[in-house]
Amino acid sequence: MQKQDILSLSYAQLLEICQEFGEKKFRVDQLYQWIWQKRVRNFTDMSNLSKVFREQLQERFFFQTVKIDTVRSSTDGTQKVTFRLHDGCIIEGVVIPAKDRLTACISSQVGCGLACAFCATGSLGFTRNLSVGEITDQYFVLDDIARQKHSQGITNIVYMGMGEPLQNYDSVLLSIARFTEEKGQAMAPSRITLSTSGLAKNIMKLADDGFKCNIAISLHTANNGIRNKLMPVNKANDIQKLSDAIAYFYDKTHTRISIEYTLLDGINDTIEHARELADFTKRFPVKINIIEYNAHQLSPYKKSDKQKTDAFVAFLEKLNLIVNVRYSKGKDIDAACGQLVAKR
Repeated sequence: MQKQDILSLSYAQLLEICQEFGEKKFRVDQLYQWIWQKRVRNFTDMSNLSKVFREQLQERFFFQTVKIDTVRSSTDGTQKVTFRLHDGCIIEGVVIPAKDRLTACISSQVGCGLACAFCATGSLGFTRNLSVGEITDQYFVLDDIARQKHSQGITNIVYMGMGEPLQNYDSVLLSIARFTEEKGQAMAPSRITLSTSGLAKNIMKLADDGFKCNIAISLHTANNGIRNKLMPVNKANDIQKLSDAIAYFYDKTHTRISIEYTLLDGINDTIEHARELADFTKRFPVKINIIEYNAHQLSPYKKSDKQKTDAFVAFLEKLNLIVNVRYSKGKDIDAACGQLVAKR
């Protein structure tokens, strides 16, 4: 029998398997506590479990973990962690401090195959999806780092690291289930945000599957011609399809969507572009996050200046849209939005 990654299993699944071993429910409670509260990753160290039970667990399961390769600290308190995986692949995660929260930005894939023109990660290409264990273990490592650096644990999770989460649909949703499960981390779904480049069919699937967390759409323009150039994913998920998918999601979940919009100088930052964005949002309530572009050596783009940014935001606010301007943290260590490229 092929071993299973124990980090991917729900409490109910683990209970069923362990009862086949002849173990009682309280033993499974102890096991789950070792895994999710005490964060032990070796069955031998689970001292209140019988030797026979530990041997059975060892034969049936393994822990798909990540290992710290490097940690870089920014002057603003942000920390970027490079993780090495069991096969030598490299991914990155980030601890982002703010006034009222500590956010873990985690990856869902090794690299990314979407090739967005302004994003450094897209230059890597796609290698493989991450397992549930590799996704959840990023959180545990980042949480430990947060406690050491900031004297408190992670309060929020964003799937905004390397990769397109909805291309790794099953593992991402299973990892969210482990984070929100009462016997897991018991994190409120409202503290978790999944960011997607806009895979229309999978956005609708989220709605059908009863997704309860936040969703952020990396839109960056509501103009098909421009979006086709910036984000090749738009050719199969154009503005109309994306609008239909978001409307479907909102109708089924009643959850307000966040729109991510990075301003690029001379590309998508005029009042006409703002008007197109406003028109796009008419079918559903949104919160618009205007993002400062983080330049990198692989991109020819530049960030819009303050005058253009202010005018863009003012136009949207006059239409009573909720707009936040987000200034990225961790730029000095290449940890900001669009800069994750597994530098070492």
